[in-house]
Amino acid sequence: MNYRTALVRNVLVSGTNGAITLIILLIAPLGLTAVIMNTALVTLATFFTSQTADRVVGFLQNDRSSSPSSLSVEVLSDSDEIQKRS
Repeated sequence: MNYRTALVRNVLVSGTNGAITLIILLIAPLGLTAVIMNTALVTLATFFTSQTADRVVGFLQNDRSSSPSSLSVEVLSDSDEIQKRS
């Protein structure tokens, strides 16, 4: 993952989590139930935001053909030619 894609992912994840937490904490008064709900909602939001950020990062990566699994190397040699050089 390069710098640009990591930056996009981090901005998406942190911005969404911050906005959701701010909205939840602006509802007053807060008690133990609100704290538990806040924790659960931020956890769920982080999961779904990370999934969305992975899709955005995949979209931003323009060359998927350079992955090691798609490269192939073929070595051709003539055994007689190799023996003559030795």
